[in-house]
Amino acid sequence: MYTPCYMPMDSNSRVFFEVGIQDQVTWFGTYSSRPLGRIEFELFDDTVPITARNFRELCKGGSGNAPDGKPLHFKGSVFHRIIPKFMIQGGDFTKGNGTGGCSIYGVRFRDETFDGKAGKHKTPGLLSMANAGPNTNGSQFFITTVACPWLDRKHVVFGQVLTGFDVVKEMESKGSPNGRPEVVLTITDCGVLSDAVTPSAKPGVKLFG
Repeated sequence: MYTPCYMPMDSNSRVFFEVGIQDQVTWFGTYSSRPLGRIEFELFDDTVPITARNFRELCKGGSGNAPDGKPLHFKGSVFHRIIPKFMIQGGDFTKGNGTGGCSIYGVRFRDETFDGKAGKHKTPGLLSMANAGPNTNGSQFFITTVACPWLDRKHVVFGQVLTGFDVVKEMESKGSPNGRPEVVLTITDCGVLSDAVTPSAKPGVKLFG
């Protein structure tokens, strides 16, 4: 049975994904979509409020558009990279292949901190920022399906799965060693279940540029 890595905090925000899967062939030879289930997350506003806010607003939508004109919203985007016994990656709502995405602060923003919870990938079910090196956070994220200590202090951990880890495991089973999913998995809906008051960044912390 899955247990979250950290005791949930009522003061932290909670968001959700509804996940759909295209794995059934119709009479016309095309694939139809069906609901796979819901995943609910706690975001670590207490540790990384700027990073948590980015993800929360991308779940909510309505924060404007990316430079290519696409809405800053996870809804309708796919999980483009799934490696069993490692992680599930998504959040590229501009290109859908891992080369795009955009944060609410601009295309990229800096690593907020690696202190405390933000620096440790010590269990399955943690939510972390995907990046292309230091200080290149955008909208892409991944969910760990095992402990990933080699990623510690290289990717910012900003949340955890609260419920729906069975959905995460079902998604993991559709992955491959090269990361290409066997089926199309989509965020069919997403949103905010409970908000949090986001503290301001500490003086002297530069997050952008």
